[in-house]
Amino acid sequence: MILDGHDPAAITTTADALVRGELVGLPTETVYGLAADAGNEAAVRGIFAAKGRPADHPLIVHVASAAQVGDFAAEVPGFAQALIDAFWPGPLTLILPRRAGVAEAAAGGHTTVGLRCPSHPVAQALLAACATRGVRGLAAPSANRFGRVSPTTAQHVAQEFGDALRVLDGGPCDVGIESTIIDCTRGAPVLLRPGQIARADIERVTGQRLLLKNELSAPDPQAPGTLLAHYAPTARVRLMDARELRSALDVLGADARHIAVWSRAPLRPAARALLLRRMPDDAGEAARQLFAVLRDFDAAGVRLIWVETPPPDAAWDGVRDRLQRAAAAG
Repeated sequence: MILDGHDPAAITTTADALVRGELVGLPTETVYGLAADAGNEAAVRGIFAAKGRPADHPLIVHVASAAQVGDFAAEVPGFAQALIDAFWPGPLTLILPRRAGVAEAAAGGHTTVGLRCPSHPVAQALLAACATRGVRGLAAPSANRFGRVSPTTAQHVAQEFGDALRVLDGGPCDVGIESTIIDCTRGAPVLLRPGQIARADIERVTGQRLLLKNELSAPDPQAPGTLLAHYAPTARVRLMDARELRSALDVLGADARHIAVWSRAPLRPAARALLLRRMPDDAGEAARQLFAVLRDFDAAGVRLIWVETPPPDAAWDGVRDRLQRAAAAG
């Protein structure tokens, strides 16, 4: 059932449902999450089962404020604290050493834990209501089947899990792609997943160069959303530059009705049956639209989705990352 997330009564009944060990759909500024009490191991295992997610692939734990970090993390390096001070609440997840005996199921049994403080007012209201009931944080991966397209509206969540799941409707997500993930367990910040927050801003706040995971020889800690193939629609995604797209469109025939295109370049497809949507020139707006566009294309029944490769500049890193993972799943 979809409930108005701005209704205090809906927040109260949803917090009570979480205390009872139920799963709920939760809006955040990035994407909608499938939430459970991070301290309730049985409820957290229910998330893995509902999504079809491997039990060793960890979940992000959402907290109401920086004050809850110590409930889950054994240590917070200075540069990690600087990131918390600068970007929380917001679309930033930090991988930190996990306190022993805490949120083991949510962490997939690993010694690290991913923590985030969302800025969405509905998420904040629910986390505050949960805190008064003794729930210190909510494990909440994206509310979709494992490996598929993330949801950015309450209706997307209902399409994934049906009317039986309680979903708080907070409107379309403002960011539209998942949080930036920074590994803080190596003595320096390491980027595991790009998002809305710019690399330059992370380096400015920490006073350190942001490392990429392939720059270190040690294995990466297990972190959510970092699989090579992820965020995939049912249709196969192919990335092409504008010239490749034009050439491919020139030879289309009757099969055009099975193809959808998302492109920044002005295109004049010869086949009228082609489903064509224009990608925004602004990276932030493209991120907000990305998952909804992929879901719309799937709903139209296409078999192939051709996407113009985003520009190489840093503002597009998050969108490019999601599209590359979606294409890898094909």
